[in-house]
Amino acid sequence: MNALEVLSEHVPELKESFDSAIVIGNSTFGLTQYTLWMIICWILTLIVVLVVGRKLTLIPTNKFVNMVEYGYQFVRNDMGEGVIGHGFKKHVPFLATLFFFILISNFVGLIPGCKTPTGTISVTWALSLISFLYFVFWGVRAHGGLGYLKSLAPSGLPIVMVPIIWFLELISTVIRLLTLAVRLYGNMFAGHMVLGIFALASSVFLTVGIQSFDLVSGVLSVPWFLLLIFMYALETLVAFLQAYVFTTLSSVYISLATSAH
Repeated sequence: MNALEVLSEHVPELKESFDSAIVIGNSTFGLTQYTLWMIICWILTLIVVLVVGRKLTLIPTNKFVNMVEYGYQFVRNDMGEGVIGHGFKKHVPFLATLFFFILISNFVGLIPGCKTPTGTISVTWALSLISFLYFVFWGVRAHGGLGYLKSLAPSGLPIVMVPIIWFLELISTVIRLLTLAVRLYGNMFAGHMVLGIFALASSVFLTVGIQSFDLVSGVLSVPWFLLLIFMYALETLVAFLQAYVFTTLSSVYISLATSAH
């Protein structure tokens, strides 16, 4: 029995495990595993907010509450005040909700047997659309409908350049929908696929080594397992960074939409 041949036979099954599948209901009205885990992560986010909100004290004594409060202050100061500046406070609840939901979703996906909602493009598209509609709404509110469209082209440009720059900026604004969604989905899907391959390789090489009394395959399972641990630690960092990047970019887009050009 060759470990590499067994591994190649199981890779298609691993890939299929990442495809959306109906787990509740049917194709007419049902939930895929990603939608189900999205609801679970939404409930977890709500529980975290409600529990921490009730346990806030002047002098924090609970480590979990202190950690969540630190996360909120991080969003408020770094992504809100640091990026948006004046008038940032009204945007902090939205940014904090984005950050904690994506962060919890990413971390839940690291638990064996769980799925990360951000591992499917449909969920990241929805998050991207929410962010897009939010900053466009505040842009229109700050400048008015026509004023916001005019603000896409910076003032002071030669009259001949205005239509060209305006068109390019319009395309750039719309394409943010794509970049926000694909960046988050691509990083989370790729990371979990790599984790799956390393976990599968560790299992296959160890199983073949035991069943076939193949010392080489058994020994090779060790570096695969060490790589799995390393990638797991790296993916934990990526889970945080992707929540940070998505929220920070949303802050930047809010700032661009509401500021005077």
